[in-house]
This record gives sequence, structure tokens and C-alpha cells, in this order.
Amino acid sequence: MDPHSSAQDVHRCDLCETAIVHSYCDFCHVNLCKLCIADHISDGYDKHKIVPFRERRSTLIYPKCATHPHKNCDLQCKNCNNIFVCSSCTASETHKGHIFVEVSEVYTTKKNAIADEANKLENLISPTYEEIALDLENQLANLDGGYEKLTTAMSKQGEQWHREIDVIINKMKTEISEIKVKHRDLLQKHLDEIKQTQALIKQTLVAIEELKKSTEVSPTIEYSSKIREFSKLPPKVKITLPTFIPKPLDRGKLYSLVGQITPLSTATEKNVLSLNQPNTSVKELLDEPELVATIHTRYGKLLGVTYLHEDCVWTFGSTKDIKCFNIKGELLHTVSNKSEQRPNAIAVDSDGNLLFIEGTSGTVNKVKNGQTEELIRLRGWSPCNLCVTSNGDLLVTMFSDVFTQYKVVRYSGSTEKHTIQFDDEGKPLYSGNAHIKYITENRNHDICVADSDAGAVVVVNQNGKLIWRYIGHPSVTKKKPLKPVGITTDSQSRVLTADFYNNCIHILDQNGQFLRYIDNCDLEYPLGLCVDNNDNLFVSEHFKGNVKKIKFLR
Repeated sequence: MDPHSSAQDVHRCDLCETAIVHSYCDFCHVNLCKLCIADHISDGYDKHKIVPFRERRSTLIYPKCATHPHKNCDLQCKNCNNIFVCSSCTASETHKGHIFVEVSEVYTTKKNAIADEANKLENLISPTYEEIALDLENQLANLDGGYEKLTTAMSKQGEQWHREIDVIINKMKTEISEIKVKHRDLLQKHLDEIKQTQALIKQTLVAIEELKKSTEVSPTIEYSSKIREFSKLPPKVKITLPTFIPKPLDRGKLYSLVGQITPLSTATEKNVLSLNQPNTSVKELLDEPELVATIHTRYGKLLGVTYLHEDCVWTFGSTKDIKCFNIKGELLHTVSNKSEQRPNAIAVDSDGNLLFIEGTSGTVNKVKNGQTEELIRLRGWSPCNLCVTSNGDLLVTMFSDVFTQYKVVRYSGSTEKHTIQFDDEGKPLYSGNAHIKYITENRNHDICVADSDAGAVVVVNQNGKLIWRYIGHPSVTKKKPLKPVGITTDSQSRVLTADFYNNCIHILDQNGQFLRYIDNCDLEYPLGLCVDNNDNLFVSEHFKGNVKKIKFLR
């Protein structure tokens, strides 16, 4: 039994091993009762640090100063690569005019970062690896069953082929039997005709024999010769047997006719793990959404907004410049479109790189380390809007050059993977025109498109199958028909869309059911939408040129 604790896990003094602990030496890391404190510090060692037991391990142990050994380094010099310094060092000529920070503050920040890392490793990264491992184990467990289904399907195909071949052979045999009957009938008919003639010849010979023996004048003179009649010989009938011409077996062609085995395909889907993932615990709607901040971008016409990180957003308007602002409205970065044309849309990928569409050239571009590179170039179609999916793919809305067709295309990098354009009945999912249709992916991988001309939000699953359409909610205060523009989703898979002419935001659940409006934050002509990692909503106001940050969840 552990002498330092009882069955109730009561901590005991490390010196006497019987009394209940009262204090703690934060330097020696020893449990102490009241009576043993004096004994512990009686050695005259000046480093003992006695604290209440509940505050144990709270005393920081600072490094000794290399220049002034009698002092502890409780500061760091920012100008000297954050080296540890003591108070005497700060007054020296070496560090004159330098900037110092408290080691305790750096320690606390680092401790919090370590705790955060431990939390991410334990609750995010480790479970993700477990999920991947479980998926692979399930694939291995299902391997034999999957291949058994393949071989069973092949056997069934073989049996079906055997049956079909038997049917064909039997049909050919029946045809031969029918030909044989016709053959026999033809031969028999000719044989019967010959035998009939032969009988007549015999009768004629008998008559001639009687005449030869007879001495009567009249029958002999009246006899009519049959030679001419019997000299007309019948044709010699030769009927050739039918032949069976077997076709040579082309094993290669036969193999392909039976079926096809697709090669083993190993698809490595990019696993994007965002370490700044939002808190996905259940969040409820606020009774009254709150306006948190307003960013003045100074655009004449503001066209869109997308979240970057830590209260920083990218914006674009009616100029060639794409601007990044912080929540205070301070301009942090500017990216200028080399073509001098305004972009059609912007987004941010999982690595924090800016993406933008240049409509005039039909390209999707990426800005990485300050350099712009072309990702996608379209022919015959013009890109309008885009979003980045949870697995790093791009979804791009686009219209045809004749303005009659509209579709959504999924790209992996620069490679086209999937096109979404028609429903199960072959009807277009989206209205055909050149107007921008905003797009986003929901947390459940549904693809949500705001089709302004159709007055609808159109949602399909990741395979392109229509799930639902939202065409607005009856309201006595919203007088104009719904014309949805910007669209985004939150951590609960709710869909939010901007109602441009009614100056509000519609919030829908993942099944397309209306939940509420955001119409109390003095919004004017809301256009672009996005949410940050904490489910704060950013709304761009078209004519005012403002971005409003709104809290709508508790």
C-alpha cells in the first residue's frame, strides 16, 4: 500500500509519511505537513519555496544569468534573439535601448500553446488518425468479401454465356433439321416422278412384246412410238448439303465481350486537417443577432468578402485591387490584378492562399508568396464564382459563351473531376444566363448555389442529385421577391444567404427549412457572405462599401 496516501487518496507528508499534507516546497517538489516545514528549511538552503499545497508547482524556476550569476533571468531581449537577461543586463551598455519582455508572460503564452497543442493532438489529430486507421482496417476486413462478389459475378456471367450459347446451338440444330426435311422432300419428289416414268416404260415394253408376237395387222400399224416421249430425260438432281462455317475464335475480342476488369485504382484523397477548426459543439441562434464591428473598405462598390484568419478578411470591388483588412479597418495587403480588370470572385484555400477569378480571360488564379499563378483556364465557358471544399477541391460556377447554360464543375487542382448541370429528369438545375451564381459547400458536403434569377437556393449532394430548393419565406415586412446572392454555411450546417433587395439574411437549416432573418443590423444591399472559425458572419454591403461582422449564434 502507498504510505503517502490512504484508500481515499489523501496526500501525506513526504517526511513523516503519516500527517496530512499542508504545504509544498516548490523548489524541492516535496509534500510537507505543518510540523515538518521547519525541519525541511532547517538546512539553511535559501532556495526553498514553501507554498500552500493547492498552489504547488506554481513557482517558476528562472535560469541563472551567465553574466551576473547571482541573479535570475526574468526577462528576454527582443533585439538579441530573445536571449535571457537579468535586471542588471538591461542596464548594461550591451542592451542599451533594447526591448525586453517578461519571461513569465512568454512562459504563460508558451504553456497555453503547449496545452492547446496537447488538446489538438488528443482531440483532433489523434482521433483523425484513428479514423483513418479504422477505415483501412474496415477495407482490409471487407477485402475477401469484395473479391468474392467479383468472382461470383464472373461465374454468373459465364453461366449466362453458356446458356445463351446452348440456345444458339439448339436454334441452329433446329434450322438444320428443317433444312433436312426440305432436302428429303425434294429428292423424294424427283424420285417419285422417275419411278412413274419407269412404270410407263415397262408398260410400253410389255405392249411392244405382245405386238412382236402378234400377227394382227391393225394394232401393229396403229402403234405410236414412245421413243420421243421417253427420250426427253429428266434433269439429274444434285442437292448439296448445307454447310456449317464456324467463325474463328478471337480470344481477345471474346474476352472483351464477356466483360471488363478495371485495373486496381489507388485514390489518395487529400486529407486537409485545419488546426484552426471552429468549435463544432451545438450552437443555438441568438434571439437578437449582434453587430460586432464595421470595416470601412472605401470601395465605391463592394462585391465580395472572404475570411482569411484572426479577424482578417479579403475583399474586392469594382477595381482591379483585392484588399485585405483587419477588424479595425486597417489595410494589411493589396493584390492587384495584372489585367487591370476587376475579379469576379475570391476565396482562400486551406493553406491561406488567395484565389480569384478573372472573368475576361476565363481563368482561376492563385496568389502564393506574392506571385500569381494560373490554375484553370476555360474555353467556351466563363467562370463566375468559386469556393474551396473541405477536402481542398474547388467548386466553380460557370456559364456558356452563348449565355444559355449554367453548370457547377469540381476541380482537383487543375483537373476537372465532376460536372453538375441537370437533374434526374434531364432538366437544368440552374437558370441559364450570365448572372453570377454564388456557391458554397456545407459541412455535410452538400453543394449550395444561390440562383438569383431563379429566385431560389438550389442544394444538391456531392454527386449532383437535387436535395431541395428554397424559394423564400412568407413575410409581411419583406415586400420584394427573394433574389439570393451571397451564400455561406456555419458549423451546424445551416445555410445563410443574402437577400439583396430586402436588406436581410435568410438562415435555413440543412434541410432547407426557414429558421429566421437577420434584419436588425442596418444592412443595406447585402451581397457577399462568409463565416469565420467561430461562426461570426461577415457581410459585404454593396453600395456602402462596408463589411459588417455579426454574431448570430450563442
